[in-house]
Amino acid sequence: MTSFPGLGAFPGFLQSTAWRAALALVVVFVMLAMTGFTAIRGTKEDANPLATARNAWRHATFHGRPLPDPDAAPATLRAFFTGLDRTARLQLADRYPLVVGNMGGAPVGLRYHANRLAIDHAREIEQRRTADHRLTPVGRQEAGRLMHRLESLMSPGRQILAFDPAGDGRAAEVFGNLRTADRVSVVVPGVDTNLATFERTAKATAAPVGMARSLYDAERSARPGSRTAVIAWADYTTPAGLGVEAATGQLAEAGAIRLRALVTALPSTDTVSLFCHSYGSVVCGLAARNLPRNVTDIAVAGSPGMRAGNLAGLGTHARVWAMRDADDWIQDVPYMEVGGLGHGADPVDPSFGARVLSAQGAAGHAGYFAPGTHSLRNFALIGVGDLGSVECAADDARCVAGVA
Repeated sequence: MTSFPGLGAFPGFLQSTAWRAALALVVVFVMLAMTGFTAIRGTKEDANPLATARNAWRHATFHGRPLPDPDAAPATLRAFFTGLDRTARLQLADRYPLVVGNMGGAPVGLRYHANRLAIDHAREIEQRRTADHRLTPVGRQEAGRLMHRLESLMSPGRQILAFDPAGDGRAAEVFGNLRTADRVSVVVPGVDTNLATFERTAKATAAPVGMARSLYDAERSARPGSRTAVIAWADYTTPAGLGVEAATGQLAEAGAIRLRALVTALPSTDTVSLFCHSYGSVVCGLAARNLPRNVTDIAVAGSPGMRAGNLAGLGTHARVWAMRDADDWIQDVPYMEVGGLGHGADPVDPSFGARVLSAQGAAGHAGYFAPGTHSLRNFALIGVGDLGSVECAADDARCVAGVA
């Protein structure tokens, strides 16, 4: 019965609609709870602290003079810091740690100092979140894991070249002396890379820090006494999982811009090599055309494609090397690009034109940087410039053609 007989069945419809809406809200809240997130009203945490800090830098003065644009050319920023004494540099780093720590052209040692301060601040935030009961237990647990990861990044001797806590977070770390290196290697990782996965204890060489450390050790073994440095570069936003983001190039395009900026801002003009794994090879493929001349080699492993149909399509002056383990599942992806989906031709296919290397021992998609593998040794030989000693794939007699 209803007191509005003229409406007929409409009240029942309202009840049904209200029930469906309530059920939808229940589902939403269950999903949020499962991911460890509960909305926090009135939170004062900044969602993008780096952008906020850069904005403050732009509107600030230092010793009565405006500061240079943080997006200025590295040479301009380098000249600015050269004109400051040590005390003034430290004052800027202490006042704007996120800005200085991510600034191409700032002295490398100053960036390490600034990022240590920024990481410590981010660690304090996560520590508070571990006791914040407005978060779910899972949310507090995740905050605790991130807090410990940040504590690890602050360990003595670690050289953090870039750090951004926004979102899932980004970082880059240096192994070796970047200021005096004759040869610099940059490791570009693939999907699911963020602050929480920047390094791993188990299967360490499947994460950027382990990849770079392993490559640095292998380079020193390949050519003892050589002045090399390796960068674990996870300073771009990677796809989360193997969904649409991983099948398209949007995040790779943004990453390519950041990769070019990194290489351009390196303190040395000596030889640079890129080592690009999985989706990281998409980033390197898109960056290839506009890389500086000192980037001599681009090596890809487990690539889903480089957003090109062949070597010429990359438009690069660098030598391009490719490898894939026989057990790597990536070989089953469609090597094509249709309507923005897919990343183009297979770099290890002879028709592509890359120099194909042996990856023996890599054992699947995540094993290319594991010690004792042919893949790691080949990477190390490229990194130190001993190209005549690399081991090519059995079916690629052209791979060392024309190398000194």
